[in-house]
Amino acid sequence: MNSSILRTMARLLASLLLMASLYLLWRGHNAPGGGFAGGIMAAAAFVLMSVAFEPMAGWRATRVSPLVLIPLGLAIALASAFAGVAAGDGFMAGQWVTVDVGGEVKLGTPLLFDAGVYLVVIGVALAVIIPLMGEEE
Repeated sequence: MNSSILRTMARLLASLLLMASLYLLWRGHNAPGGGFAGGIMAAAAFVLMSVAFEPMAGWRATRVSPLVLIPLGLAIALASAFAGVAAGDGFMAGQWVTVDVGGEVKLGTPLLFDAGVYLVVIGVALAVIIPLMGEEE
């Protein structure tokens, strides 16, 4: 498409969608959301960039190939699943650490698992959708 309005709004909306996707990722292990919902929203931001500019614009905007995000996300999710075994608990047992950053923040393996799912969803969505968009004529 060749619309300056679409391109301007796409930049703004993509930024907002990415921030909202990170919020969904962060809140997802305690509230509705999580890695899948956040990943879909982030993928939508990158697809929006592809629609507004050119098909590969969303792919390039990730800074890392979506084909790298998929195995990276799987590795992170698997590592979180085996963290419980390494700590002497069961498979996928939650492990938690409290970090003081002006207030107590609990970080744990469920968030790590969600981060892995987030990366896999972005990678798969972009690897499937962007090639289907084809080249500009």
